[in-house]
Amino acid sequence: VNDAESTVGVEFTPTIPHCSMATLIGLSIKVKLLRSLPDRFKIDVHITPGTHASEEAVNKQLADKERVAAALENSSLLEVVNQCLSTRSI
Repeated sequence: VNDAESTVGVEFTPTIPHCSMATLIGLSIKVKLLRSLPDRFKIDVHITPGTHASEEAVNKQLADKERVAAALENSSLLEVVNQCLSTRSI
């Protein structure tokens, strides 16, 4: 977190190099931060270098504001993200 520059960076490591949920995990982290932090913060969520087979593609998706916005307009995907962020026990 860099309060002076209003930036937050999060690096996460998927469980396995071919984790199919890496984009969803990254999107969920990004959404949680977007909902929790003031609007002034720029949020950068990316995969730890060298830990995922599709690292560049996932990072590109997570960095693209339009792609993130489009994903969150998809009601089915938004429901999955909300389930990821839910604190209630199932």
